[in-house]
Amino acid sequence: MLQAFLNIFRISELRNKIFFTLGMLCIYRIGFFIPLPGVSQELMKQWAEKQSGGAAGNILDYVSIFTGGSLTQSTIFGLGIMPYISAAIIFQLLGSVWEKLKALQKEGPAGRQKIQEYTRYATVGLCLVQSVVYLKFFQSGESPVVYAAYKDTFLFWACGVLALTSGTVFLMWLGEQIDKYGIGNGISLIITAGIIAGMPTAIGMVVKGFDVNSADAQYSPMTVIFLAVAFVVVVAGSIVITQGQRRIPIQQAKHTRGRRVYGGQRSYLPLRVNHGGVMPIIFASSLMIIPSMLLGYMDSVLTEVPGDDTSGFYNLIYSIVGFLNVNFGFNGYLYTVVYIGLIYFFAYFWTTVQFQPKEMATQLRDHGSFIPGLRPGPRTADYLETVMERITYVGAGFLSLIAVVPTIVSGVFKIDFMVTQFLGGTGLLIVVSVMLDFVQRIEASLLMRNYQGFLASGGGKGPKIRGARGT
Repeated sequence: MLQAFLNIFRISELRNKIFFTLGMLCIYRIGFFIPLPGVSQELMKQWAEKQSGGAAGNILDYVSIFTGGSLTQSTIFGLGIMPYISAAIIFQLLGSVWEKLKALQKEGPAGRQKIQEYTRYATVGLCLVQSVVYLKFFQSGESPVVYAAYKDTFLFWACGVLALTSGTVFLMWLGEQIDKYGIGNGISLIITAGIIAGMPTAIGMVVKGFDVNSADAQYSPMTVIFLAVAFVVVVAGSIVITQGQRRIPIQQAKHTRGRRVYGGQRSYLPLRVNHGGVMPIIFASSLMIIPSMLLGYMDSVLTEVPGDDTSGFYNLIYSIVGFLNVNFGFNGYLYTVVYIGLIYFFAYFWTTVQFQPKEMATQLRDHGSFIPGLRPGPRTADYLETVMERITYVGAGFLSLIAVVPTIVSGVFKIDFMVTQFLGGTGLLIVVSVMLDFVQRIEASLLMRNYQGFLASGGGKGPKIRGARGT
């Protein structure tokens, strides 16, 4: 491992790419602390502390996990990179149903560049809409965080919308510069940097609550050991499933030309176990915010009804809403069950949109390849679809387990969610997948120049560990 790190600095091109990437991420973290004009950071901090653990607090934590921004600091990067991600997802989904976008995708680099241009325009539009909602949110409620002199003024709205939109566009530009001149996926690295930045805070909370000599300490020695072991186990399991593949054997047809026979090689068609990646959890988490907020609002409204209204219908509605509000809370039973169901739904939905067995079977037939024992064409497509349905079930089960681990550990051991979120969930999967991609790109650059990489086994003398794990 140490030799692999030394090899990185021996290659000037790779060394410059890594330093450039780190420099761009440092710029992102510096801009992360530039506040919005007209917003009191002290009032914003107090408001965020009051909302911690509630529905609004869960939204803040959720947004900060995978956007690269933070609503609790009201900075110019408050929206993060989420508008760009949303625009990219929209065009990706439209590309599977809209013929014009399909035609652009088939044009190659020129078509993809055109779609990228449309994505940028859509990002600006989403930023304008989300920034207005964001600023309106600051000025609403009993204790707004905007200074009285700037509240509802044109100057505040103009400066706020311009700053938030410019911040997201600048983050988009940073990500594209990393893609072009650095190493790794720029947008993913920005999100990962935001997630990892919260790790020192979580470690500090554990250290602050740990006391060997006190029986009433929040974190006992056994709890700390459990957290450390659980973190290692969950990360290892995430790597295995993220890289896991179902390899379908592929046989190339033999071609006879004169006296020579060509083809006939045997290869594999890799199908990822977790084909949807982290997207099912993101979609499911987004939808689960809605009932939590809606039920909380309904419960507060019903509570404010005058006390003389004691009709049976009112009591029934109040009881039902109260029951649902409690069970759809962050640690509620119904919340967990519905959350898992949505993860399975979106796992199959994303696979259906992205995985096209008929096109894959047609490509195999056109290239003279086939799956042994299956006729090319519809029979091959049906087989691929059946296999993908089965492994998607396993992948969705893993995603569900990872998603509920932080909630279970937080509820059973009474540990702050800020600490348990590094034991699973969206943030952990993003960090694992991005870091694997980052290491594999460095590995490819080292091996291309005949240097020893990170993923070698046997002390550098054995065979390389492949970038994917067969199952």
